[in-house]
Parts: sequence; structure tokens; C-alpha cells
Amino acid sequence: MERIYIGDLCTYKFRIIFDWKNDMEKLLVLFISIMGLVCNAQITTGAEQFNEYIDTLRNKRVGMIVNQTSIIGKSHLVDTLKYMGIEVVKIFTPEHGFRGDADAGEHIKSGIDEKTQLPVVSLYGENKKPSSSQLADVDILVFDVQDVGCRFYTYLSTMVYAMEACAENNKKLVILDRPNPNGKYIDGPTLDLKFKSFVGVLPIPVLYGMTLGEMAQMVNGEKWLGKNLTAKIQVVKLDGYTHETSYSLPIKPSPNLPNDQAIRMYPSLCFFEGTKISVGRGTDYAFQTFGHPSFKKDTFEFYPKSVAGAKNPMYKNQLCKGMDLRTYTTEEGITLRFIMIAYARLGGDLFDNISFFDKLAGTDKLRKMLIAHKSEKEIRKSWQKDLNSFRDKRKKYLLYQ
Repeated sequence: MERIYIGDLCTYKFRIIFDWKNDMEKLLVLFISIMGLVCNAQITTGAEQFNEYIDTLRNKRVGMIVNQTSIIGKSHLVDTLKYMGIEVVKIFTPEHGFRGDADAGEHIKSGIDEKTQLPVVSLYGENKKPSSSQLADVDILVFDVQDVGCRFYTYLSTMVYAMEACAENNKKLVILDRPNPNGKYIDGPTLDLKFKSFVGVLPIPVLYGMTLGEMAQMVNGEKWLGKNLTAKIQVVKLDGYTHETSYSLPIKPSPNLPNDQAIRMYPSLCFFEGTKISVGRGTDYAFQTFGHPSFKKDTFEFYPKSVAGAKNPMYKNQLCKGMDLRTYTTEEGITLRFIMIAYARLGGDLFDNISFFDKLAGTDKLRKMLIAHKSEKEIRKSWQKDLNSFRDKRKKYLLYQ
């Protein structure tokens, strides 16, 4: 019987054997996916490198931790694997849901995906970790979610909980690596485990300069799962990526990070989520502005409205005045300039959720130093010892230069 293989087409590096007579549909679907990759030819994601993991999934009941970013060209990874004959039995979804349109913090319901008719299990809300019963009909888990490289972005937490569940239930986790758009930065306060929460599960800086694949290796190596647990993982590496590589995400990773600028500003502006300051949710430029109804000195104005992904934004239908950051640039991964401006204007009234602010920071020291009117230089200096220690520790887990 005549058989063919495809390899290294448009830098899409894989080797899969097809039955020419019986597998034409699969071949056509895969070809369409490949054509969608031409625009991003410099970097090959883990999901695109079938030859590195497809045999691991064959004849297995596969669970997938995925969302709207889990794409190969223009095809969703779930659809592609199903067409290739992989038995996908269940979808697990992180914050914002399988389709990526839920508000931050919104309760995500489990159910059935209309397109695939697969059961969807939410890993956000009360159920943050796959349970033994949820994994009972799963032989192997695949994790393929686009991260933005910030400790408080909860996709990292979801991966850590998945590792813990796999370790407890003797399952293997295949991590299909994707680029970190903030990968060249290591910055911000390091989490004190007294402030551990779902927006910070590991003792790492806000910006950790690693892909999730690298971080998974570090979690195992540093024994951060606790209880003497080590997860069985397989990291499918990126090709053509370094930590200095600029990468524009083809799909927004969550509703309120709509573009590259929002992703760049997110590490600096997310601290406002524990304050009375709006970061532009309910506008077209979320995380590219900040403001408050009482601000008087600024010329930039915005009106938060109810929109998809921000159904009930802070100060809905109220005029906010603040700063336009759509073209702001900084050489630092994090700038404290904006939180310091806000504190100068609102004082102690800035912090309307002290507990959450400290969880985002991973410490209460940042808030206390702001209240003490410490300079940004002084605050940044207080991070350096922990940052230097983290840099040294991470070296042995890096997969990329």
C-alpha cells in the first residue's frame, strides 16, 4: 500500500506517516493547518511538532487542557488531533473558558462543547485541580495554553495544579510549549509563600523570564509540588525561540489583553486590580490606560461600558480621567511609576482590597513601601537579592538561550 510523509514544509517540522488511500481527509485538514503557519515561520510551537508527541498519544484516552489559544495555523489543536485519529475524551479549561470569552474572575461552568460534543471540565472556580474522578477515564493529559509570563496570570497556576493532579494519579502530562512574550524580563517582587493564592502559587518573581515548559521543569526540580510529589512530564520544545525573541500573539490570550501593548503593560498595571483604579476594562484599550473618576489633572478620558469579557467593569458608564498608555514604552519589565502616581493622588484610599493587592504583589512590602513614600529606586533595590537568587536557580531548567 502506498504511503507518504510530509516534513519541513514552511519550517513546519514534523514527520507523520499517512495511508494515502484511507487518510486523505486527515491529510487535507493538516495541510490547511500548515498553510496557516506561513506568517509565523520563524518560531515553531510545541503543538506544531507532531513528530515529538503524536506517538505518545496514540491508543491513549487523551484529556486536553486548552483554550482559544491552542491553535495550529487556523485549526484548533483538539480538532486537529481528532482528525488524526487521536482519542480525545475530555477538555479541561482554565480561567476565561474554552472559548476565552469569560470575564476575569467569572465562574466558569462545566458542560458539553457544542462543536466537538466533548465534556468540558472547568479548572477555574471551586474546581481548580483535576480530581481523581475527572481523570479516571483519561490516560494522559496534554497542556497547550498560551501564557504571558506573569506570576499572577492564572494559566501558570492551572499548569501547576495539573502537574500535582498527574503526580497524585500516576498520569503523564505532555506540555506543548509556547513563547513567552515577556520572556526577556525577570522583575518584580518574589512571592512570599505566606501570600500564596491562585494568582501566585510559586515562590518566583512577577516576571520570571521562562516558558511554561521551562517552569514545569523547575517545579519538579525544586520540589514545589510538595508532599514528595514529582510529575511525569514531557515538554515539547519550541524551535527558533530564544528569551530575547519578540513574539506577537496570534490570538489574544484573554479578553482584556487584546494586543501586544496590553501584554507589555500588564505586569505593571495588574497591581491596580487590588485598588480603586480602573485599568480600562470595558474599553477597547484595557491594560493600556488607568484612571479614576476623581482625577482632575489628566487630559485623557474614558467611559467603561459593559462589553464581552467585561460585563460589569469598574466605574461602568462613569467618566474616568487618567493616562493614555497605548504608546508608552519602558526598558524595565515592570514600572512603578503609575502605581506611585495613583497613590500620590488617592493616598491610603487607593487600596480598597488590601488582601488582594498583597497577593498580586506576593508580599505586603510593596504596599508598605508605597505608604512610606519610598522611591521607585529604593523599592526596586529591595527586590534585587531575591531576583539574583532566582536567576541563578533557574539556569539549570532553561531550554532556550
